[in-house]
Amino acid sequence: MSLFAQLQRRAQEKRPVRVGLIGAGKFGSMYLSQAPRTPGIHLVAVADLSPPRAMDSLRRVGWADERFGAATLEQASRDGTTCVTDDADGMIASPFIDIVIDATGSPAAGIHHVLKACEHRKHVVMVNVEADVLAGPYLARKAAEAGILYSMASGDQPALIAELVDWARTIGLEVVCAGKGTKYLPVYHASTPDTVWGHYGFTDEQVAGGDFNRQMFNSFLDGTKSALEMAAVANACGLTPPRDGLAFPACGVDDLPTLLRPVSDGGILADKGTVEVVSSLERDGRPVFRDLRWGVYAVFEAPSRYVAECFAQYGLKTDSTGRYAATYKPYHLIGLELGISVASIAIRGEATGATTAWRGDVAATAKRALKAGERLDGEGGFTVYGKLMPAADALAQDALPIGLAHNMVLRNDVPAGRPVRWSDVSFDEGQEAIRVRRDMEALFRAELGVA
Repeated sequence: MSLFAQLQRRAQEKRPVRVGLIGAGKFGSMYLSQAPRTPGIHLVAVADLSPPRAMDSLRRVGWADERFGAATLEQASRDGTTCVTDDADGMIASPFIDIVIDATGSPAAGIHHVLKACEHRKHVVMVNVEADVLAGPYLARKAAEAGILYSMASGDQPALIAELVDWARTIGLEVVCAGKGTKYLPVYHASTPDTVWGHYGFTDEQVAGGDFNRQMFNSFLDGTKSALEMAAVANACGLTPPRDGLAFPACGVDDLPTLLRPVSDGGILADKGTVEVVSSLERDGRPVFRDLRWGVYAVFEAPSRYVAECFAQYGLKTDSTGRYAATYKPYHLIGLELGISVASIAIRGEATGATTAWRGDVAATAKRALKAGERLDGEGGFTVYGKLMPAADALAQDALPIGLAHNMVLRNDVPAGRPVRWSDVSFDEGQEAIRVRRDMEALFRAELGVA
């Protein structure tokens, strides 16, 4: 029986999946727009630091005021409405919630919420890729010990990439490279919140009329978000990040199997089984033909001459040898697709992509020459961007993860383009997110062979 049919049955039996959403920003709002239209789903609560802002989000996406009038989660569960609260911990602990969605975008908040979900045995959909990359391998182990599912968020690119990788491997194909598309030029690494809208081409009117976060949008532009998403894919799919960071080659969908194959076969990859992000812009700024800016892809190799012949017979676009081919999805709808994760967990007991190991990390890297005494402002800010690297290299270099590079004061100068090190900053070991990250580093150091 399909997911939809089983959700319909849950609705008919009056036992809906009870969901709690944390964070009513862009991703959360997109899910809010769809949740009331899905049978068998009851969004019991929305937790946000600003309940009035969350209520504005609900109205903006089409909710009538009477739908979110419940004073308590118990009342909401009973009468089919939604409680809006600022108490995320209380929501997670509630017996009226089955699945928790973290869409905060805050690494520290995400870590805290997953640990609370483990304590109260609530499944988690982790929209928060920042937290997942910062401590996901550790959190995944804690979730497994608690007997809960810790899932990527369908609609976000990492989960959709993981789906393509799983498809290829399940039918016996070796994945050579997987990733996504984006708009990229090398100069974007230096982009700041002051320059971001010009690079996007947004007008003042567009920005004023939408739910746009300047620093968040800049994290997509300066390469940080791409690095985070590819680290999440590497950690979920057992792929290895490139040692020198993402190359962001200009590439359209027809050229994926030609460009994203090993150097020994004429491509750009040092090794098979990696991740990469392709740019929708040529280096001179011209648009790439048939670009993949909004989509995801996986490149795979025919294991035999017979399979290569099948590729040709059924119209797959391949490289010149006929061995390498690609599949792709041209778009992703982020929060509009999040219901797939909720349904998959509740109906099938399956995550839509999940962290399985620590293979990729994202180091806070100086956008310009930084001076001792400066305060780091984190992802998408003025001081650092995130650079993808293998986790073992990050440990060996003592690299400060981008997810913690906020509000820390530099003890040393850091030259432009160099990762910031733990020894370069002052930090409080007692903070939960820092403690969890340091525990994860200690836990995996021996496993990764780093002294």
